Amino acid sequence: MKVGIIGAGFVGSTTAYTLAVKNLAGEIVLVDINKDKAEAESLDVLHAAAFNAGCKVYQGGYPDLKGAGIVIITVDSHKALTDSRMALLESNTKIMQSIIPQIVENAPESIILIATNPVDVITKIVLDISHFPRERVIGSGTVLDTARFRSMLSEYFNVSPRSIHAYVMGEHGSSSLVSWSTATIGGSDIKEYAARLKRPLNEDFKKQTAQDVIDVGFKIYHGKKATYYGIASSLVSICEAIIKDEQRDLTVSTLHSEVAGVKDVCLSLPTIVDHLGAHDAAVPSLNNEEMSALRHSAEVLKQASSEAESLLK
Repeated sequence: MKVGIIGAGFVGSTTAYTLAVKNLAGEIVLVDINKDKAEAESLDVLHAAAFNAGCKVYQGGYPDLKGAGIVIITVDSHKALTDSRMALLESNTKIMQSIIPQIVENAPESIILIATNPVDVITKIVLDISHFPRERVIGSGTVLDTARFRSMLSEYFNVSPRSIHAYVMGEHGSSSLVSWSTATIGGSDIKEYAARLKRPLNEDFKKQTAQDVIDVGFKIYHGKKATYYGIASSLVSICEAIIKDEQRDLTVSTLHSEVAGVKDVCLSLPTIVDHLGAHDAAVPSLNNEEMSALRHSAEVLKQASSEAESLLK
């Protein structure tokens, strides 16, 4: 499959590299306003891919997106990330106004995959501008947050994260829901599993872990002024589910007609991802406290989306 990547910065180039070395894409085109940077990154990835089966990797413009099955948006305004991804809303909304029409013109049958923050709101903006079917506009959502949650539980319980099923839902941001009531390890309820290991889950541990899931991205950013390995791996996992038609359950961000009483909002829920895109999302059986938290997250995103939509007028 041909994959287009808009933005040749840390996230875009790392995503291209990972797609190439995993032999997931036969052709990758990097599009960036800085053509020299895009060309340098594409050459570097091309040479790395030569150690495997190899794939075609090159710098191009929007017309070179023709035939792309997936177009990944990683570009942003390079505004400093402080304590909220929402601070990026206005500048990145304006960027979408510029680039989305060009994607629609040149790759009208593609699936658009978005990493640009605030990702849930930007996903809604991309839908509004592109008029693509909702299943073909996908935000990276809380796929990375979910991986971080499972990684933390893996360390605590000394068990592979592949044996852990636990979700982060709602916003990719401060109002996200870290769900404990739906978490299982090896098919067992996480509380039962913890009790067997004599490592009961007290409220302080759960609150701290949930906060760490939210804060760790900022910790990484402030330590190295960027985050890219985790988000690139998340994007590639989503691409793999699409390319291989995996029908995989991922917490991507998509448009929902209604979530917890809030209508027409983009946020993350467990969702099936395959060659059609993202579909058949479902709210798990949450307890009352978690359902209230999901509603709050939906309300936060609905308000932010309303603000962003006013910028399009």
